[in-house]
Amino acid sequence: MDDGSISRRQATRVFKKSSLNGRITVYLGKRDFVDHITHVDPIDGVVLIDPDYVKQRKVFGHVLAAFRYGREDLDVLGLTFRKDLYLAAEQIYPQDGTTPQRKTTRLQERLIKKLGRNAFPFYFELPPHCPASVTLQPAPGDTGKPCGVDYELKAFIGETQDDKPHKRNSVRLAIRKIMYAPSKQGEQPSVEVSKEFMMSPNKLHLEASLDKELYHHGETISVNVHIANNSNRTVKKIKVSVRQFADICLFSTAQYKCTVAEAESDEGCPIGPGFTLSKVFTLTPLLANNKDKWGLALDGQLKHEDTNLASSTLVADPSQRENLGIVVQYKVKVKLCLGALGGDLVAELPFILMHPKPEDDSVPSSGPNPSAGEASGDVPVDTNLIQLDTDCSPQPDDDFIFEDFARLRLKAGGETDA
Repeated sequence: MDDGSISRRQATRVFKKSSLNGRITVYLGKRDFVDHITHVDPIDGVVLIDPDYVKQRKVFGHVLAAFRYGREDLDVLGLTFRKDLYLAAEQIYPQDGTTPQRKTTRLQERLIKKLGRNAFPFYFELPPHCPASVTLQPAPGDTGKPCGVDYELKAFIGETQDDKPHKRNSVRLAIRKIMYAPSKQGEQPSVEVSKEFMMSPNKLHLEASLDKELYHHGETISVNVHIANNSNRTVKKIKVSVRQFADICLFSTAQYKCTVAEAESDEGCPIGPGFTLSKVFTLTPLLANNKDKWGLALDGQLKHEDTNLASSTLVADPSQRENLGIVVQYKVKVKLCLGALGGDLVAELPFILMHPKPEDDSVPSSGPNPSAGEASGDVPVDTNLIQLDTDCSPQPDDDFIFEDFARLRLKAGGETDA
């Protein structure tokens, strides 16, 4: 193996972004931070400053999680269409002793060694029960940042933490908090419902079940339906759909409902009195088939990259529900249509839709990793841009590849800060 291949194997990619005047630069190992239920990956990196420019001022870091429910350019009379869900602040330079001293990570040590004495580490630890990054799909023609929960890391120069940062000497980076699917399947969802009718001695009975509880994005859902019609009515049609429920926790009654996959069948119908029917329906919920639905919850977006339907929200502590911003759930709905006079018989089956946990849990994926169906043939623009070495063997001092903190633009217009 030649020296070039060895250096490529050992090189660590690091995101960087500088202020407009170039006096302050942030280096970050990754932009997606995983919620492990018991804890969240810490947000740690390094800030490189120009001390001759900073002089007697200070450098601060902020991490802000906000729920945005309106366009910023519509803010009037001091009213904002944003609610801050979580805010952490820290003085990065000079280190005054008020900030708890933490052991620097291996990546921070290597960056400081390479960048020199004007590089200073920062460390933010998100608490449990903080919201996941979720974006609500905008209506066609909407510009600016979409509604939803987003995270921002900011480093700026000022006299105090409350100073309003200037664009020329501050750095803003959009980051995401994500969660992966549990490693074990839960109980297989199943339900039985019946309906009585006047002048009918017996009931219409419906049994429905899913082949499992947990699905990964892009997987096909199999819905087993069994109908026993002991009534005097006739089942004319069967409709099966996957519905997404996005509860806006800041408001007591706000909920978005979207059908993301559906199937309809009259095969074996009509099902008259005394007859039965067993049938398996297959559905695949994909964003590619729902691009036109305003208010559909998506996994948090950075720039205009491709994403996927929002992952299910795992609520470990119901008392902390309000802190989650947006809670996403999925249900399969089975409906037996009996005509105008007979009404419908409906059953619902909740399930979980999430991304699988990467095989190497110490190196979380830097963004959604949809299956071929979810990706719609596009090459992911946000591949894993950091490979942290787990061994303790000596590493060369200059084994970094610095990646500008900017996404590929998949479509023009509506550009926002990365």
